[in-house]
Amino acid sequence: MECTCGIAELFGGPNRDLGQVLCIITGASRGYGRMLALQVSGLVRPGSALLLVARSEEPLQEVQKEIADSGVDMAGLAVCCVRADLSTQEGVDHTVRTAKEAARSDIDHMLLINNAGSLGDVSRFTQSFTDLLEVDSYLSLNVSSALGLTASLLQAFPRRQGLRRTVVNLSSLCAQRALPSWVLYCTGKAARDMMFRVLAEEEPDMKVLNYSPGPLDTDMQVQARYWSGDAELRRSLCSMFRRGQLLSCQESGAKLLRLLLDDDFPSGAHVDYYEL
Repeated sequence: MECTCGIAELFGGPNRDLGQVLCIITGASRGYGRMLALQVSGLVRPGSALLLVARSEEPLQEVQKEIADSGVDMAGLAVCCVRADLSTQEGVDHTVRTAKEAARSDIDHMLLINNAGSLGDVSRFTQSFTDLLEVDSYLSLNVSSALGLTASLLQAFPRRQGLRRTVVNLSSLCAQRALPSWVLYCTGKAARDMMFRVLAEEEPDMKVLNYSPGPLDTDMQVQARYWSGDAELRRSLCSMFRRGQLLSCQESGAKLLRLLLDDDFPSGAHVDYYEL
């Protein structure tokens, strides 16, 4: 377990924080989402609430325990585990209800981090995807759910004096670059980037960020190395791993949180880890 004690000091001192925040993190049970939950927990003011959302409850409870064991003042932070399948209306509705119940009326920041997502079947090429149900299932989890949850939370926490609203989309280089045998993943990431660019145009009072976290050392990267159908891409991913070029979730998450704390990025921007 990575310690989050004194994490505020790592980001520039105890006066730098996210405010009295309601923070919703999807895909929070493992990998990057888990690390973001640990890091965010040390950057909030008393009266904040942190919602950890994923499809499996037991791993969420483990993250909740890690936060409690890290030295964070749990008397000032409500950590809620939300078991929900966000590809369903029921899952979205349950998450929004829990957010409304957890948030105090005087929160000054609503922060949504859309992290949940999947790689999809990267062993096949575009012409093999003739099953519309398979494609629709992927897009429902990776695109439709992010739109439905974001829209529902913005309605639940509408614009008001003294409330800052921030929406983060965990993006990827694949939103801008086509990779052979990754048609589902690249399509989903490109669609999400445009979705949140449109949101930034429509809602000038809020901040929207498409953040590309870089090549992370996660289970998804293992899946990509072993199963990518394009041989050249597979060799490239394996080479990055052997050379130690993958990023830890901790270092990439730290850059994202510095971005959010500085709050000086153009709304709707696509920002890559390596640009910072």
